[in-house]
Amino acid sequence: VQLQASGGGLVQAGASLTLSCAASGGTFRRYTVGWFRQAPGKEREFVSVVRWTGSTSYADSVKGRFTVSRDNAKNMVYLRMNSLKPEDTAVYYCAASSRSIYSTDASAGAYDYWGQGTQVTVSS
Repeated sequence: VQLQASGGGLVQAGASLTLSCAASGGTFRRYTVGWFRQAPGKEREFVSVVRWTGSTSYADSVKGRFTVSRDNAKNMVYLRMNSLKPEDTAVYYCAASSRSIYSTDASAGAYDYWGQGTQVTVSS
C-alpha cells in the first residue's frame, strides 16, 4: 500500500489543522493506520492510531486536542489538530499495517508502510 500525507502548514498557536493520509493499493479497511511525528533533533514519536476496528488511541500530549478518523470508502485517514502548540511543530507521518499489531501500534517499528511526511509548524 502507498501512503501520502498532506495538509501541513504554518499556523499560529491555538489554530487548527487537518492532516490527511491517502492510501492506495491493498484492502484499506483492514489496515491499522498510525500517525507519528518527528521534531528536529528528536526521535519519531507516536501521535495517534485508528485501528481497522475503528478504535483509536492518542499520545497523552495530544489527547483532547487531536482527533483521528478514517473514511474507508475514500481510503483516507484524517488527523484533526486543534489548539495547536509550538511543541506540536514536527514532520507528521502516517503509517499503515495489515498485521495484528494492537499491543504494539504505538511503536513505529510495528508499521510496514510509511508516507512521506508533511511539515507542521506552529508559531508562538
